[in-house]
Amino acid sequence: MSIHVRDVSKAFGSFRALDRVSLDVPDGALLALLGPSGSGKTTLLRVIAGLEHPDAGTITEDGADVTERHARSRGVGFVFQHYALFRHMTVFENVAFGLRIRHVPRPEVTRRVEELLRLVRLEGLGGRRPAQLSGGQRQRVALARALAIRPRILLLDEPFGALDAKVRVELRQWLRRLHDEIGMTSVFVTHDQEEAFELADEVVVMNHGRIEQRGTPAEVFDRPATPFVMDFLGTVNLFHGRVENGRAFWHGIPIPVDGSDGTDARPRPARVYLRPHELDISRTASPSGAESSLAAEVVRVAPAGSVTRVACRPCGADADVQVDLPAERARDLGLRPGEMVRVTPRTARVFPVDHDYVI
Repeated sequence: MSIHVRDVSKAFGSFRALDRVSLDVPDGALLALLGPSGSGKTTLLRVIAGLEHPDAGTITEDGADVTERHARSRGVGFVFQHYALFRHMTVFENVAFGLRIRHVPRPEVTRRVEELLRLVRLEGLGGRRPAQLSGGQRQRVALARALAIRPRILLLDEPFGALDAKVRVELRQWLRRLHDEIGMTSVFVTHDQEEAFELADEVVVMNHGRIEQRGTPAEVFDRPATPFVMDFLGTVNLFHGRVENGRAFWHGIPIPVDGSDGTDARPRPARVYLRPHELDISRTASPSGAESSLAAEVVRVAPAGSVTRVACRPCGADADVQVDLPAERARDLGLRPGEMVRVTPRTARVFPVDHDYVI
């Protein structure tokens, strides 16, 4: 089942949650709506589900206009962040609920529920109440209940947001395997970049009710389309510099600008983004690399598992640069606060201030 959203807008009073959003979700895709709180991602999911009615625009499923169709008749399964299970019902009855209100015969209900409990690895727990389950188990019950009605589309709103970090990792790996097994068109909402990148075939980054960028996880991370996407996707060092003759200058260090042929010579202000893991540290600069590295003082060294976070203060600057080094390399360097080092950018993203995109 494919989904097509066309020019959808939705406002709540004076707040515009969606602003002329258009989106296509191919049949069988697993797509993530990623963005900060208030970006419009949950509103878009609810409009697709039929739980909210758009002020303008249309929703079609496989070519059929479902904009005015009630949520129950859209063939959509919805999984909420906080499970929304019936506490007075057993696991079996929670999963069976949607089948019973559709008057499915009892033998078929039993067969379908037992099949789903095996699918979500909860066989033998049908007689328990939700309060007797862990958070991860309750979320799997919620997923089984959504799948019970054989939906053509599965929608998930921050499905792992209420779980601790270890359980989140385990469940998203399990959900990816489950999606590959059943092949259902799925859309999920998250503000967690790691979750979106690990689970989704494609990621849609939203901000202020609009889509900033869409692409595979690699495309969105490696080629951010706007400063917002660059800043939202993980930790970055942001500096104000200038662009001239196809190069940006960061503390005097020239950095080539992607896509520029060097013919535009006029100097312009620019934002220079450097991700911590795309910077390197050495004790001395090689003769050939002196122009491309920056002298800095080590301010702080903080081991953090597989990486060591090093804060450096460039000479003459009033802001630190964060560098993430592999733990082994940091041990080899043996850095100490107060030492002078050279910081070299391997990759940078540059956004001229008078443009919304990378030139």
